[in-house]
Amino acid sequence: MGTETDPSGPASSRLTWLLVGAGDIAQKRVAPAIVASEQNRLMGICSSSPDRAKEFAVKFGVTRVYSNLEQALSDCPAEAVYLATPVYLHSGQAAKVLASGRHVLVEKPLGISASDASLAMFAAQNADRQAACAYYRRLSPRYVHAKQMLGAGEFGRVLYVRASYASWFAPMPGEAKYWRVVHDQSGGGPLMDMGSHMLDLLIGLFGGAKVIEARTANRVHTYQVEDSASVLLELDGEIPAFMTCNWCSRNWAHEFEIVGTEARLKWDPFDTGPVLKTAGGSTEPVDFAPQPNVHAPLLEDFALAVRARRSPVVSLAEAYKTNTLLDAIYGWR
Repeated sequence: MGTETDPSGPASSRLTWLLVGAGDIAQKRVAPAIVASEQNRLMGICSSSPDRAKEFAVKFGVTRVYSNLEQALSDCPAEAVYLATPVYLHSGQAAKVLASGRHVLVEKPLGISASDASLAMFAAQNADRQAACAYYRRLSPRYVHAKQMLGAGEFGRVLYVRASYASWFAPMPGEAKYWRVVHDQSGGGPLMDMGSHMLDLLIGLFGGAKVIEARTANRVHTYQVEDSASVLLELDGEIPAFMTCNWCSRNWAHEFEIVGTEARLKWDPFDTGPVLKTAGGSTEPVDFAPQPNVHAPLLEDFALAVRARRSPVVSLAEAYKTNTLLDAIYGWR
């Protein structure tokens, strides 16, 4: 494994990382992606929970353990920092990391609002370092395939786009994930969580978007943030897009569909299920190799971007677009 104590490959050729946050994303995706990579190496872990940090360090073979970001930035020689912290911390922490002279990769969304996200965006513009947001779906083979179809005009005229997400989320006070339903810490509910991913894909595939109508509500749960949202957008080219997302259904679903005059493309489920392409009256599956860890391509791209001194796939300026769209949607409440 590519950890500090067990390097796999020339240390000088791999990007060294400090990981801030030791929750589910960090433990299940980010850290495994780093330690399995030939491009990256994990040097340190920082968490406000000492017990969780120690468990993490043992699990991933990390010797540098920190309890706060300032201490970590002062002591850890890592070149890059991955911020896997609650949303309200993202932008300010990213600005601190950039000020310390390090590259930064931030979990999504970039901030709890566009104003908040702008702090990190402007810091990145003024720093000679790479900075990106973890909208990893832009590196998915199915996203690349859809982008190529659009570029080649295979859809003909795009008639509409549909995106939906449904799950059940009901954390109790005191649980580690409860911050996600506290407005000042998360900025919103499923719209900020999974909705931000879907909005980012719409921006990446179609460019700009404006809100035609939006509704957020608490239909089942009584926590501070919305548990459901419905949004009607107009994408560039006067393309209507309809998106729904909720934390109210015990029957999980996640779909994405582009319908045009000449072709239709459907992802069901969104990330891992079959991709169905319909053209000329026939439907056929498009096969893609499964991605065991969807964060792996994100970390690989970032390391290569640092070494090549090019922009990562989703810069903070690009991630800021999603925050401005989220602000517009919430403004309809």
